[in-house]
Amino acid sequence: MTERNTAKKKTAAATLPAPSALRNPQLDLFQNFLCNTDLERDQLSNTIDLWDSIPRYAMSRQAMNKARTEKGFLDLLEQKFNYRGASFKAVIQPARIRDDDGTTLDYYPSANEELIEDALRKIAADQNHGYFDKPNYHSGVVFSLYMLRDELKKRGHARSYQEIIKSLRILSGSLIEIRSDDGQDMEAFTRTNYLPALAAVSRRKLKDDPKARWVAQFHPLVTQSIDALTYRQFNYHRMMSHTTQLARWVHKQLCIKFTFASVMNTFEMRYSTTKRDSALINYTRERDGIDALDTALTELRDQSVLLGFTKQEITGIRGKIKDVVYILTPAMEFVKEMKAANKRFATAVEKRTAVSKTR
Repeated sequence: MTERNTAKKKTAAATLPAPSALRNPQLDLFQNFLCNTDLERDQLSNTIDLWDSIPRYAMSRQAMNKARTEKGFLDLLEQKFNYRGASFKAVIQPARIRDDDGTTLDYYPSANEELIEDALRKIAADQNHGYFDKPNYHSGVVFSLYMLRDELKKRGHARSYQEIIKSLRILSGSLIEIRSDDGQDMEAFTRTNYLPALAAVSRRKLKDDPKARWVAQFHPLVTQSIDALTYRQFNYHRMMSHTTQLARWVHKQLCIKFTFASVMNTFEMRYSTTKRDSALINYTRERDGIDALDTALTELRDQSVLLGFTKQEITGIRGKIKDVVYILTPAMEFVKEMKAANKRFATAVEKRTAVSKTR
């Protein structure tokens, strides 16, 4: 064997996860869904509790273009949000990317990158593609550009290979710091890249090799969720079919929080908290923001997530709108999905407990 071939094999070994990380009880729980058919399974993926509650994709490309300096730089982006009654702040450092034309620009992760991450998590939920490395506390996915492009196209979000590579570079180059906010001091508890590690093994230039094997490592909060079973199955296909980023955000939040959904139970949501926690409602006129949320909820109704919703405006002096309270009624399809998610979670806990007792 030549030195060159030896080097190639060492490179491949360094980027691909160990066989034990590709198959283990914790990963099996993440990849096994409660469903009846292969078609149903194809529509399912996992929401990640805390990670999917962080407004980490809120800056649009248009807003970035306006915010950049003449040299193409962007400042740190700060987003405040609440999670289960506690206050947090996300501080996002943009990725610096050199485009094919030689121009260097900063990019925050935006809606394009969110779709890429969601698709990667879906691929990781398929057998033989995801990995969970317990000793090193890493999780991630092994994939190809062809596989990722095909997944996006199947969900209605076709992208070119060049666009996908750019999004992967933005995800691996952007840094996010999540700080708890006690009202006095800000204490950081996690600070890392959206994708802490990204590698590819190819015999040709990556942009010309759609079947090259890539390995992406997920954020530590995703790894923690896989380990602690704080993820939930949901209808990923339906979520990806929504036409607006706000509708997709609300759908995920309902899957995380509306675990008690039934024909007898409703869910209360306020415009003010949605605006704060999603960071996706940015309008000069408050009325325009309310209209955007109305449109998102209407789409969820049309897509059988909601049976319907009512709204009550809270007004102040001279009739100025201070807030809007929405009461959401779940559709029967969503109720069934939440019950399945609850049962799957309970089964996963039982299996993990059984495995722990046998060790």
